[in-house]
Amino acid sequence: MRFRPPRSTSTRSASTVVAQQAVTTPPTHMRAALFDEPGDASVLRVDSVPVPVPVMDEVLVRVVAAGVNPIDAKTRSGAGVTPAVSSYPVVPGFDFSGVVVASPFEAHPLPAGTAVFGMAAVPRASGAYAEYVVVPSSAVAAKPASLSHAEAAGVPLAALTAWQLVVETAHAHEGQRILIHAGSGGVGHFAVQFAAYFGAHVTATSSAGNAPWLRELGAQVVIDYTSTRFEDVVTDVDVVIDLVGNVHADTGSRSLTVLRPGGLLILVPSGSWPGYAEEAAAAGVRATAFKVVPDGTALGTIARLLDSGAVQVYVEQVFELDDVQAAHRKLEEGHTRGKLVLRVSEG
Repeated sequence: MRFRPPRSTSTRSASTVVAQQAVTTPPTHMRAALFDEPGDASVLRVDSVPVPVPVMDEVLVRVVAAGVNPIDAKTRSGAGVTPAVSSYPVVPGFDFSGVVVASPFEAHPLPAGTAVFGMAAVPRASGAYAEYVVVPSSAVAAKPASLSHAEAAGVPLAALTAWQLVVETAHAHEGQRILIHAGSGGVGHFAVQFAAYFGAHVTATSSAGNAPWLRELGAQVVIDYTSTRFEDVVTDVDVVIDLVGNVHADTGSRSLTVLRPGGLLILVPSGSWPGYAEEAAAAGVRATAFKVVPDGTALGTIARLLDSGAVQVYVEQVFELDDVQAAHRKLEEGHTRGKLVLRVSEG
Protein backbone atom coordinates (compact mmCIF):
# COMPACT_ATOMS: atom_id res chain seq x y z
CA MET A 1 0.00 0.00 0.00
CA ARG A 2 1.36 3.45 -0.91
CA PHE A 3 0.91 6.43 1.39
CA ARG A 4 0.59 10.00 0.17
CA PRO A 5 3.07 12.45 1.71
CA PRO A 6 1.42 14.45 4.49
CA ARG A 7 0.15 17.85 3.40
CA SER A 8 1.52 20.97 5.02
CA THR A 9 -0.39 21.80 8.20
CA SER A 10 -0.70 25.38 6.96
CA THR A 11 -3.30 24.25 4.37
CA ARG A 12 -5.51 22.29 6.77
CA SER A 13 -8.41 23.69 8.73
CA ALA A 14 -8.42 23.31 12.50
CA SER A 15 -11.34 20.90 12.29
CA THR A 16 -9.43 18.66 9.88
CA VAL A 17 -6.43 18.58 12.21
CA VAL A 18 -8.58 17.66 15.21
CA ALA A 19 -10.30 14.93 13.20
CA GLN A 20 -6.94 13.45 12.21
CA GLN A 21 -5.77 13.60 15.83
CA ALA A 22 -8.62 11.26 16.77
CA VAL A 23 -7.92 8.63 14.09
CA THR A 24 -7.25 5.77 16.51
CA THR A 25 -7.63 5.16 20.22
CA PRO A 26 -4.86 2.80 21.31
CA PRO A 27 -5.59 -0.25 23.46
CA THR A 28 -4.18 -0.59 26.97
CA HIS A 29 -2.00 -3.60 26.09
CA MET A 30 -0.07 -4.77 23.03
CA ARG A 31 1.90 -7.74 21.71
CA ALA A 32 5.65 -7.35 21.95
CA ALA A 33 8.79 -9.45 21.57
CA LEU A 34 10.91 -9.21 24.70
CA PHE A 35 13.48 -10.93 26.88
CA ASP A 36 13.68 -11.34 30.66
CA GLU A 37 17.44 -11.76 30.88
CA PRO A 38 20.38 -11.69 28.45
CA GLY A 39 21.11 -14.84 26.48
CA ASP A 40 20.99 -16.41 23.04
CA ALA A 41 18.07 -16.02 20.65
CA SER A 42 15.98 -18.52 22.63
CA VAL A 43 15.41 -15.95 25.41
CA LEU A 44 13.18 -13.92 23.10
CA ARG A 45 9.44 -14.42 23.57
CA VAL A 46 6.22 -12.69 22.54
CA ASP A 47 3.89 -11.53 25.31
CA SER A 48 1.33 -8.87 26.22
CA VAL A 49 2.68 -5.66 27.78
CA PRO A 50 1.19 -2.21 28.50
CA VAL A 51 1.08 0.28 25.65
CA PRO A 52 3.56 3.10 26.40
CA VAL A 53 2.19 6.58 27.11
CA PRO A 54 3.67 9.58 25.27
CA VAL A 55 4.64 12.76 27.13
CA MET A 56 5.97 16.19 26.13
CA ASP A 57 7.32 16.08 22.54
CA GLU A 58 6.79 12.34 22.03
CA VAL A 59 4.60 10.66 19.43
CA LEU A 60 2.85 7.32 19.87
CA VAL A 61 3.25 5.21 16.73
CA ARG A 62 1.43 2.03 15.75
CA VAL A 63 4.26 -0.11 14.45
CA VAL A 64 3.71 -1.96 11.17
CA ALA A 65 7.28 -3.22 10.73
CA ALA A 66 10.52 -3.16 12.74
CA GLY A 67 14.09 -3.43 11.52
CA VAL A 68 16.44 -6.03 13.00
CA ASN A 69 19.93 -4.67 13.69
CA PRO A 70 23.18 -6.10 15.10
CA ILE A 71 22.82 -3.80 18.13
CA ASP A 72 19.53 -5.60 18.94
CA ALA A 73 21.26 -8.97 19.06
CA LYS A 74 24.21 -7.60 21.00
CA THR A 75 21.89 -6.10 23.61
CA ARG A 76 19.88 -9.31 23.84
CA SER A 77 23.13 -11.23 24.43
CA GLY A 78 24.27 -8.93 27.25
CA ALA A 79 26.43 -6.47 25.30
CA GLY A 80 25.28 -3.47 23.24
CA VAL A 81 23.25 -1.06 25.38
CA THR A 82 22.73 -3.60 28.17
CA PRO A 83 24.67 -1.48 30.73
CA ALA A 84 21.87 1.11 30.48
CA VAL A 85 19.07 -1.41 31.14
CA SER A 86 17.45 -0.51 34.46
CA SER A 87 14.85 -3.29 34.61
CA TYR A 88 13.54 -6.34 32.77
CA PRO A 89 11.79 -7.42 30.62
CA VAL A 90 13.30 -5.45 27.72
CA VAL A 91 11.51 -4.86 24.42
CA PRO A 92 14.35 -4.39 21.89
CA GLY A 93 14.33 -2.76 18.48
CA PHE A 94 15.43 0.67 17.28
CA ASP A 95 14.01 0.78 13.72
CA PHE A 96 10.32 1.09 12.93
CA SER A 97 7.84 2.17 10.31
CA GLY A 98 4.22 2.77 11.18
CA VAL A 99 1.44 5.30 11.66
CA VAL A 100 1.17 8.08 14.23
CA VAL A 101 -1.63 7.46 16.73
CA ALA A 102 -1.05 10.47 18.98
CA SER A 103 1.18 13.51 18.54
CA PRO A 104 2.13 16.25 21.04
CA PHE A 105 -0.59 18.70 19.94
CA GLU A 106 -3.28 19.06 17.28
CA ALA A 107 -1.32 21.24 14.83
CA HIS A 108 1.92 19.25 15.14
CA PRO A 109 3.69 18.62 11.78
CA LEU A 110 3.21 14.86 12.30
CA PRO A 111 -0.46 14.53 13.24
CA ALA A 112 -2.30 11.30 13.88
CA GLY A 113 -2.68 9.30 10.70
CA THR A 114 0.74 10.23 9.31
CA ALA A 115 2.90 7.35 8.07
CA VAL A 116 6.33 7.74 9.66
CA PHE A 117 9.61 5.94 10.21
CA GLY A 118 12.31 6.51 12.79
CA MET A 119 14.39 5.32 15.72
CA ALA A 120 13.24 4.30 19.20
CA ALA A 121 15.22 5.21 22.33
CA VAL A 122 16.09 1.72 23.61
CA PRO A 123 16.56 1.04 26.52
CA ARG A 124 15.40 4.42 27.86
CA ALA A 125 12.02 3.44 26.45
CA SER A 126 10.34 0.33 25.12
CA GLY A 127 11.59 -0.68 21.67
CA ALA A 128 10.09 -1.25 18.25
CA TYR A 129 9.53 -5.02 18.46
CA ALA A 130 6.01 -4.16 19.58
CA GLU A 131 2.66 -3.04 18.23
CA TYR A 132 3.19 0.48 19.60
CA VAL A 133 6.25 2.59 20.34
CA VAL A 134 6.78 6.00 21.91
CA VAL A 135 9.57 8.17 20.48
CA PRO A 136 10.65 11.82 20.52
CA SER A 137 9.09 13.56 17.53
CA SER A 138 12.58 14.81 16.59
CA ALA A 139 13.62 11.18 15.90
CA VAL A 140 11.02 10.48 13.20
CA ALA A 141 10.15 11.68 9.70
CA ALA A 142 7.39 11.11 7.21
CA LYS A 143 7.79 7.67 5.60
CA PRO A 144 9.01 7.69 1.99
CA ALA A 145 5.90 7.37 -0.15
CA SER A 146 7.62 4.99 -2.54
CA LEU A 147 8.48 2.40 0.14
CA SER A 148 6.37 -0.22 1.87
CA HIS A 149 6.46 -0.24 5.66
CA ALA A 150 8.69 -3.32 5.55
CA GLU A 151 11.18 -1.49 3.32
CA ALA A 152 11.01 1.71 5.37
CA ALA A 153 11.64 -0.19 8.61
CA GLY A 154 14.99 -1.28 7.21
CA VAL A 155 16.17 2.29 6.77
CA PRO A 156 16.46 4.48 9.91
CA LEU A 157 19.36 3.20 12.03
CA ALA A 158 21.43 1.88 9.13
CA ALA A 159 20.87 4.86 6.83
CA LEU A 160 21.37 7.45 9.56
CA THR A 161 24.57 5.68 10.62
CA ALA A 162 25.80 5.69 7.03
CA TRP A 163 24.77 9.31 6.46
CA GLN A 164 26.53 10.51 9.59
CA LEU A 165 29.63 8.46 8.75
CA VAL A 166 29.88 9.47 5.10
CA VAL A 167 28.42 12.97 4.98
CA GLU A 168 28.84 14.45 8.44
CA THR A 169 32.12 12.81 9.54
CA ALA A 170 34.02 11.87 6.36
CA HIS A 171 32.61 14.87 4.42
CA ALA A 172 32.44 12.84 1.21
CA HIS A 173 33.24 14.84 -1.91
CA GLU A 174 34.34 14.57 -5.51
CA GLY A 175 37.60 12.67 -5.90
CA GLN A 176 37.88 11.56 -2.28
CA ARG A 177 39.02 7.94 -1.85
CA ILE A 178 36.90 6.01 0.66
CA LEU A 179 37.27 2.35 1.69
CA ILE A 180 34.14 0.81 3.25
CA HIS A 181 34.44 -2.51 5.05
CA ALA A 182 31.40 -4.84 5.05
CA GLY A 183 29.88 -2.93 2.16
CA SER A 184 26.97 -5.30 1.60
CA GLY A 185 25.53 -5.10 5.12
CA GLY A 186 22.79 -2.84 6.42
CA VAL A 187 24.97 0.19 7.10
CA GLY A 188 27.47 -0.69 4.39
CA HIS A 189 25.09 -0.70 1.45
CA PHE A 190 23.85 2.76 2.40
CA ALA A 191 27.39 4.04 2.97
CA VAL A 192 28.44 2.90 -0.50
CA GLN A 193 25.49 4.73 -2.06
CA PHE A 194 25.93 7.97 -0.11
CA ALA A 195 29.67 8.10 -0.80
CA ALA A 196 29.13 7.52 -4.51
CA TYR A 197 26.27 10.05 -4.60
CA PHE A 198 28.63 12.76 -3.33
CA GLY A 199 31.29 11.88 -5.87
CA ALA A 200 33.79 9.86 -3.84
CA HIS A 201 35.78 6.99 -5.32
CA VAL A 202 34.40 4.02 -3.38
CA THR A 203 36.18 0.76 -2.63
CA ALA A 204 34.19 -1.83 -0.66
CA THR A 205 35.05 -5.17 0.88
CA SER A 206 32.53 -7.99 0.73
CA SER A 207 32.14 -11.59 -0.37
CA ALA A 208 32.48 -12.26 -4.09
CA GLY A 209 28.77 -12.94 -4.53
CA ASN A 210 27.86 -9.38 -3.56
CA ALA A 211 30.38 -7.71 -5.86
CA PRO A 212 28.08 -7.13 -8.88
CA TRP A 213 25.37 -5.68 -6.65
CA LEU A 214 27.78 -3.31 -4.89
CA ARG A 215 29.05 -2.08 -8.23
CA GLU A 216 25.45 -1.31 -9.18
CA LEU A 217 25.15 0.71 -5.95
CA GLY A 218 28.19 2.80 -6.87
CA ALA A 219 31.35 1.04 -5.69
CA GLN A 220 34.12 1.38 -8.28
CA VAL A 221 36.20 -1.39 -6.70
CA VAL A 222 34.95 -4.42 -4.73
CA ILE A 223 37.45 -6.64 -2.93
CA ASP A 224 36.55 -10.21 -2.04
CA TYR A 225 37.82 -10.39 1.54
CA THR A 226 37.74 -14.21 1.45
CA SER A 227 40.43 -14.41 -1.23
CA THR A 228 42.27 -11.06 -1.25
CA ARG A 229 43.86 -9.00 1.50
CA PHE A 230 42.66 -5.47 0.87
CA GLU A 231 46.03 -3.96 1.85
CA ASP A 232 47.60 -5.78 -1.10
CA VAL A 233 45.48 -3.86 -3.62
CA VAL A 234 44.51 -0.58 -1.92
CA THR A 235 46.72 2.30 -0.84
CA ASP A 236 46.65 6.07 -0.21
CA VAL A 237 43.02 6.07 0.99
CA ASP A 238 41.60 9.29 2.46
CA VAL A 239 39.00 7.65 4.72
CA VAL A 240 38.33 4.12 5.96
CA ILE A 241 34.81 3.44 7.24
CA ASP A 242 35.38 0.36 9.36
CA LEU A 243 32.23 -1.61 10.14
CA VAL A 244 34.26 -4.67 11.22
CA GLY A 245 37.02 -3.54 13.59
CA ASN A 246 39.40 -6.14 14.95
CA VAL A 247 36.69 -8.78 15.44
CA HIS A 248 37.77 -10.51 12.23
CA ALA A 249 41.36 -10.87 10.97
CA ASP A 250 42.55 -7.60 12.55
CA THR A 251 40.67 -5.65 9.89
CA GLY A 252 40.98 -2.41 11.84
CA SER A 253 44.73 -2.60 12.44
CA ARG A 254 45.35 -3.55 8.82
CA SER A 255 43.25 -0.60 7.67
CA LEU A 256 45.74 1.84 9.19
CA THR A 257 48.33 0.71 6.64
CA VAL A 258 46.25 1.77 3.61
CA LEU A 259 45.47 5.31 4.78
CA ARG A 260 47.45 8.25 3.45
CA PRO A 261 49.38 10.26 6.06
CA GLY A 262 46.79 12.20 8.05
CA GLY A 263 43.95 10.07 6.66
CA LEU A 264 40.94 9.23 8.80
CA LEU A 265 39.77 5.90 10.22
CA ILE A 266 36.14 5.91 11.43
CA LEU A 267 35.61 2.90 13.68
CA VAL A 268 32.02 1.86 14.32
CA PRO A 269 32.46 -1.30 16.51
CA SER A 270 34.90 0.48 18.84
CA GLY A 271 34.47 -2.12 21.59
CA SER A 272 36.24 -4.62 19.35
CA TRP A 273 39.47 -2.61 19.34
CA PRO A 274 40.20 -0.70 22.58
CA GLY A 275 43.64 0.47 21.39
CA TYR A 276 42.56 1.97 18.06
CA ALA A 277 43.44 5.58 18.96
CA GLU A 278 46.99 4.75 20.07
CA GLU A 279 47.63 2.55 17.03
CA ALA A 280 46.33 5.24 14.69
CA ALA A 281 48.52 7.92 16.25
CA ALA A 282 51.58 5.68 15.94
CA ALA A 283 50.76 5.16 12.25
CA GLY A 284 50.45 8.89 11.59
CA VAL A 285 46.73 8.89 10.85
CA ARG A 286 43.61 10.14 12.57
CA ALA A 287 40.94 7.92 14.14
CA THR A 288 37.56 8.36 15.76
CA ALA A 289 34.90 6.11 17.21
CA PHE A 290 31.29 6.69 16.20
CA LYS A 291 27.75 6.57 17.64
CA VAL A 292 24.63 7.18 15.58
CA VAL A 293 22.38 10.10 16.54
CA PRO A 294 18.59 9.83 15.95
CA ASP A 295 17.84 12.76 13.64
CA GLY A 296 14.47 13.24 12.02
CA THR A 297 15.72 16.09 9.84
CA ALA A 298 18.47 13.97 8.28
CA LEU A 299 16.00 11.10 7.97
CA GLY A 300 13.72 13.41 6.00
CA THR A 301 16.57 14.14 3.59
CA ILE A 302 17.25 10.41 3.23
CA ALA A 303 13.52 9.86 2.57
CA ARG A 304 13.69 12.29 -0.35
CA LEU A 305 16.71 10.49 -1.78
CA LEU A 306 14.85 7.18 -1.49
CA ASP A 307 11.74 8.58 -3.17
CA SER A 308 13.85 10.06 -5.97
CA GLY A 309 15.48 6.70 -6.67
CA ALA A 310 18.97 8.05 -5.99
CA VAL A 311 19.28 5.66 -3.04
CA GLN A 312 17.66 2.29 -2.38
CA VAL A 313 17.18 -0.01 0.59
CA TYR A 314 17.55 -3.76 0.24
CA VAL A 315 15.55 -6.01 2.57
CA GLU A 316 16.73 -9.61 2.37
CA GLN A 317 13.97 -11.22 4.44
CA VAL A 318 10.84 -10.30 6.39
CA PHE A 319 9.92 -12.36 9.48
CA GLU A 320 6.69 -12.41 11.45
CA LEU A 321 6.93 -11.05 15.01
CA ASP A 322 6.34 -14.58 16.35
CA ASP A 323 9.47 -15.66 14.45
CA VAL A 324 11.73 -13.15 16.19
CA GLN A 325 14.08 -15.91 17.39
CA ALA A 326 14.63 -17.05 13.82
CA ALA A 327 15.29 -13.45 12.75
CA HIS A 328 18.02 -13.08 15.38
CA ARG A 329 19.58 -16.41 14.47
CA LYS A 330 19.65 -15.38 10.81
CA LEU A 331 21.26 -12.06 11.74
CA GLU A 332 23.92 -13.73 13.86
CA GLU A 333 24.89 -16.09 11.05
CA GLY A 334 26.39 -13.04 9.35
CA HIS A 335 26.60 -12.33 5.62
CA THR A 336 23.14 -10.73 5.47
CA ARG A 337 22.69 -8.62 2.35
CA GLY A 338 21.06 -5.37 3.40
CA LYS A 339 18.47 -5.67 6.15
CA LEU A 340 16.20 -8.09 8.01
CA VAL A 341 12.75 -6.90 9.11
CA LEU A 342 9.94 -8.03 11.43
CA ARG A 343 6.31 -7.69 10.33
CA VAL A 344 4.56 -6.51 13.49
CA SER A 345 1.03 -5.65 12.34
CA GLU A 346 -1.04 -4.98 9.23
CA GLY A 347 -0.12 -1.84 7.32
